[in-house]
Amino acid sequence: MAETADNIFKEFREHSVAEFFKKNRQMLGYSGKIRSLTTIIHEYVTNGLDACEDANILPEIHVKIKQLGNDHYQVTVSDNGPGIPKTHVGKVFAQMLAGTKFHRFVQSRGQQGIGASGCTMYGQITTGKPTHITTSAKKGKVYECDIMFDVKNNRADVSHEVDYEGDLKGTLVVAEFKDVTFNWSEYGPGEYLRRTAVANPHARIVFIAPDKQKFIYERVVNILPKKPEPSKPHPRGLTVDDFLDYAHSSKERTIKTFMTKTFDRVSSAKAKEVEGLTSIDFNRKPDSITWKDAEEVVDAIKKVKFLAPSTKELKPIGEKQIEKSILNVLEPDFHQVLTRSPSVYRGGVPFIIEAGIAFGGKAGRRGNGDAKVEVMRFANRAPLLFDAGADVITKTVNNIDWRRYHLKNMDSLPISIIVNITSTYVPYTSAGKQAISDEEEIRKEVTLALQDVGRKIGEHLRREYRKGEKAAKRSTLLRYVPETAGAIATLSGADKKKLELKLLKMVEDKFKNSGKADEEEGDE
Repeated sequence: MAETADNIFKEFREHSVAEFFKKNRQMLGYSGKIRSLTTIIHEYVTNGLDACEDANILPEIHVKIKQLGNDHYQVTVSDNGPGIPKTHVGKVFAQMLAGTKFHRFVQSRGQQGIGASGCTMYGQITTGKPTHITTSAKKGKVYECDIMFDVKNNRADVSHEVDYEGDLKGTLVVAEFKDVTFNWSEYGPGEYLRRTAVANPHARIVFIAPDKQKFIYERVVNILPKKPEPSKPHPRGLTVDDFLDYAHSSKERTIKTFMTKTFDRVSSAKAKEVEGLTSIDFNRKPDSITWKDAEEVVDAIKKVKFLAPSTKELKPIGEKQIEKSILNVLEPDFHQVLTRSPSVYRGGVPFIIEAGIAFGGKAGRRGNGDAKVEVMRFANRAPLLFDAGADVITKTVNNIDWRRYHLKNMDSLPISIIVNITSTYVPYTSAGKQAISDEEEIRKEVTLALQDVGRKIGEHLRREYRKGEKAAKRSTLLRYVPETAGAIATLSGADKKKLELKLLKMVEDKFKNSGKADEEEGDE
């Protein structure tokens, strides 16, 4: 018997965004025991760093992971930031898509407004326990509470609230998680924090591991990164739907003023040029624009030449800062760092690529006592540890012919390759924010950056190889000096010791002059 429409739709239900992510938590990074724990550390640490920087405070982040049982851990993370106002604590830790980042066109570590809430949800569904928050948003005033996530309604259930006087600075989070595992692999929290120190030399990070080992990454830069500035979207990157949304939410009186005040690089003259390519009167109100009108405007925009997007809002790590952090964390024998000029992808999204390479010392991945090449990927200073195969940085590294730079058997060399993308909008492949999509313009910039640092390390290795050859030749010649001096003394009757001294001087002068020539060649 056929089902009626009424019977079929009896099961029709509405669901909150939190319910969606509860069923699809792998999209947030909770897809394995090791990855889940690293994701938790990532979200809490990122929030702490962002809070400190927004308040012009040099960050100090403390992370402690304590094992409570089999695949059962307590995570404690604190920062020295400005704290969270009492009225916002619940929204920060238990409301999906609530935050200060998602609605702004500005460079930031996170973008979705689901990170800390995802941690609360994951702790709750694996242990049944709340997340405990202690914070101070006003000097001398401390607020504590427990938070559970009302997933069905996408809101916080706050309990055990306490207000008291104290000298706490910042925010302290304590939460329990099951179905997670800690280890020292390249995907674990320890590696995540090591890489965070590389990309954030202005932060002091203290980490206490489950086995009681303590790691301190000291601050090596005492200047905060300049705050990224909110930017306007560039017209070249607009879709019809984007344009319509902007127009209908605008408070401007005319389409012309809406265009000049909403979008980057659109002057009155450019707005008039776009208008001339359409049948639309730009003196109309923006909210009167229809889908057909928006299609016409977007098509016209494609025919107009605009200046490249402004990049003043982009704040990369900086060559000097990366260099200091590399020396502090990796202690390499040789390193090279560079920052590419700003570029754009998708026609209107600005980005900057920074790259570095470190050779020797503590560089490379460690395993069984041997060092191997490692690729450190970052997006707006945040380490990307997972989904490497889908990431444009990994693909580009694999496509470089490193043999051209005297790097044979690349996989077995003690090398760390560092690439950071800075952008107002990083094109992640998923909500987990662990891989950057293979945009043609980004791939090109990463390629050029890696080729530049590759050439530098190639020059260094060539010089080292020549030094090794010369040292071997010098050693060989010095070994034969006594025998040669003795033979000449026998034939000529000269003093053997004087001959030895002359021969030694000849050898040393030869290699001394040769060394100067190499240095001059290297300088060129």
